[in-house]
This record gives sequence, structure tokens and C-alpha cells, in this order.
Amino acid sequence: MKGKSVLTAQLSDPHSSLPGPDDITREVLENGITVLTRPNFNSPSVVVSGYLSAGGLSDPDDKLGLSDFTAAALMRGTAKRDFQGIYDALESAGASLSFNGATHTTSFSGKALSEDLALLLELLAESLLEPVFPGRQIARLKAQMLTGLALRAQDTRAMASLIFDQLVYKDHPYSRPEDGFPETVEGIHRDDIAAFHQQSYGPQGLVIAVVGAVTPQDAVQWVRAALGGWKNPAQPQPPELPSLAPLAQTETQKFDIPGKSQSDLVVGVAGPARSADDFIAASVGNSVLGQFGMMGRIGDVVREQAGLAYYAYSSLSGGMGPGPWSVSAGVAPEHVEQAVELIQSEIARFVNEPVSTEELSDSQANFIGRLPLALESNAGVAGALLNLERYNLEMDYYQTYADRISAITQEHVLAAAQRYFDPEKLAVAVAGP
Repeated sequence: MKGKSVLTAQLSDPHSSLPGPDDITREVLENGITVLTRPNFNSPSVVVSGYLSAGGLSDPDDKLGLSDFTAAALMRGTAKRDFQGIYDALESAGASLSFNGATHTTSFSGKALSEDLALLLELLAESLLEPVFPGRQIARLKAQMLTGLALRAQDTRAMASLIFDQLVYKDHPYSRPEDGFPETVEGIHRDDIAAFHQQSYGPQGLVIAVVGAVTPQDAVQWVRAALGGWKNPAQPQPPELPSLAPLAQTETQKFDIPGKSQSDLVVGVAGPARSADDFIAASVGNSVLGQFGMMGRIGDVVREQAGLAYYAYSSLSGGMGPGPWSVSAGVAPEHVEQAVELIQSEIARFVNEPVSTEELSDSQANFIGRLPLALESNAGVAGALLNLERYNLEMDYYQTYADRISAITQEHVLAAAQRYFDPEKLAVAVAGP
């Protein structure tokens, strides 16, 4: 994050404006943990969200899903409390806490009344620092995960997305599903989880946001009390993301799932990373392509006019690396080929013609109007603060957001479309009967 290392201020009504340098506090603890806070005394609750740099990128190929498994196992028992004891403590305070594994990070999210913030942080610290991974709980969790993977294999939408990633990100870590495959999860044992936790978990790269009815000073103090003593000298640096080779031609793959009445398809490419200069232009363009109104141009052509799809829309998922920029649709099996052709023609139009001034202004107004709504809740603000840090955005990013969106021109959108899309070089993934 750019700017001063500590920016502290407190407004009488933090919700009266978008978060910015006047009411966001950033402090780095002695052990490397970054604490972001924003007060909101309009409600009695506090949200605690964050992430640490232990993710699926570090998973060995034969134990894919290890990071995700570890995240799911953190609250199955600690040195101080068993599984039931953790949930009894949360329930007694009406609080919540959960962990999720992802490609680059393991994330956590919790909520409690401000009077119970110390308890929430205590449980967070226990789960991160002192999990014991009880054998019986690990066996139970593995069975649940294998059941989830079996269900995924019968889910046309999920499998189309997985196949798409394998086509677009061939020979790249993003081709691997975070939750692994049945054979890799089957090979993960308690000792693997304990070793991964010991080696990969630590304070370096951990970012935590505290938003709600607590002063920045108190929030930092409570986080320091809970996590400030955590050390792991052996904690490795996150693995570097390799470069991605673009598609040389259109690649099509179908995954057969007998007995289904619907086929799901995903068509697209690898788009910009969240930190890319043209990410905002691509996002505005994507809204025109398949988001705004009745799912944009894609929804209008494929669903409304042709009547081919149960749903049809485009999405852009920029993250630490080149996220997918794709069109998804659910169609009757006999309409797959026709739907793909219509999608390809709309992508061709998107890269050959500027969006109209009306399409652009409608999309811009939608983006500008959505932001305050996304930041109405403490959880929304916490997520926004984490994004500032994760993607090295300016402290005033949200306060200048409307200007950034308004500055996007038809030429910017067309340039972004042409940079990432080639109608002759698309990944086409289909799952269904």
C-alpha cells in the first residue's frame, strides 16, 4: 500500500463518506503483521477479516488440496479447546469465525459484538498458532471433502469452469483446483497437514482488518495482544507466479456427465490481473459485454433474442495474477454449438467495434452507484481495506473511484478488449450429457 505507514483519524460518523486516508489506520506490528482499521460506532458489532500468505500455490501435485484441507482443519481442535469447545465459545458470544483456502492465501473472517472482540481474536490466534489436528476430526473432514469432490464431478457448471481453467492455464498453477482431486485429497494425512501448517503459516504477509465499534488504538492493541508474539523464522516467501503463455488457437474440450438435462459452457481467455493498468477499463467493458441490465450484450443475444440459454453472462475475475475473463451459459445439449457461435460473434464485435456512448455511460453509472452499497456493511468495508493492501492501491482509491470510472473512454475499453481477447484463440469448455 502506498502512502504513510500509519494513517490515523476517526470521524464522528465514518459511514458518512467512503473510506480514505482520513479514517483508515494502517499499522505494521513488530512481527510483520499489517493491521488495518476503520471505526464505525453506528452498530455495536466488529468484523475481523484477513489473510495470510499460505495458499494452494505451495501444494505438491500429488497432494493438491493440502492448503485448502489445512484451512478447513484449523478449528477442529486447538491446544486449549476441542472442536466442541471452540464452537461453544463462539456460540456463547453470538460470534462467528471461519477460514478458507485459496490459491495465493488462506483467508479468515469473523464477527462479534465489540465487547467480545478480545474473545474473537483469542480464538483466531488459537486456530492459527495452536491447532492440533485431531486424527478423528481429520478423518471426518476428509470424508466430507471427498463427498464434495464427488458432487463436483456431477455438477455441470462446476466442471465446465474447471475444464476452462485447465485449457486457459495449461502448465500454470492456476490450472489446478484449490480443493484438489479425489486421488490427491485421499493421499493427504494428518502429518502432511501438521507439516504444512508448521512450515507455511506465520506472521509475515498476514494482513488483518478490524472494522466496527472499536477505536483504531484499541483494535491494534487487541490484535497485538493476540498475535503480536507470533514468530516463524522458517516461514518461506510465497512462490513466484510463473508467466502464462497465451492460447495459440481455439481449444475446445467437453466433459461428459451422463443423465443431465442441461449443458454448461464457459468461453474465454485469461484477462488482466487486478493490479493491471487497464483492469478498470476491462471491468467497465465486461459490464457492457455481459453484465449490465439483462446480462449485457451476451444475455440479450443468447438468452433474450435466440432463446438458447437459461442463463448467459460474462465475468472478469482479476486477482494477484491473470484472472479468467469469460462468458458462461447454461443451455440445452442440442443448442451448445449454436450458443458457442453466438458468443464468439459477440466477442468478435467486442474487439472490433467501440462500445456505444450510451452503453459506456450506463455501465459507468452502474459502477459508481454500486460502490457505496458495497461499503454499507462492516464486512464490505473490511474487504475493501484488504483489497487496498493486497493490490497496493492508493489510500484514497475509493474516494477517487468515481473519477477513475468516469475517466474511462470508448478507446480505453476497446484497447483492453483487443489486448486480452482474440476471437480465433478462445478456450471453450463444455460439461453435460
